[in-house]
Amino acid sequence: QVQLVESGGSLVQAGGSLRLSCAASGGTFSRYAMGWFRQAPGKEREFVAAISRSGGSTYYADSVKGRFTISRDNAKNTVYLQMSSLKPEDTAVYYCAASQALLSFTTRNQYNYWGQGTQVTVSS
Repeated sequence: QVQLVESGGSLVQAGGSLRLSCAASGGTFSRYAMGWFRQAPGKEREFVAAISRSGGSTYYADSVKGRFTISRDNAKNTVYLQMSSLKPEDTAVYYCAASQALLSFTTRNQYNYWGQGTQVTVSS
């Protein structure tokens, strides 16, 4: 059983930057691909970014490509999401998730474990 705890959410002005962290415990971190999803009020939870087990491959939603960067430190059992050029439409609860899938990591049903989420609010 993997436990995931997100941190780093905050209120930030449009154009600003923020780094989210997700600390994992209870499992072998390097065995999981990791992803970030977000859910805005009244909307479905959507894929944001994912990273392979080694960190060698990354995947992004078109809406964040070029602005967000996902990375991981397997020695620290932590995955990060660096967000820059933030927009009000990035406002959401951001969730970290761990996947045992082998090939694709862009949909919710490919993830086995989820964190509780951290709130990101971008003011205009």
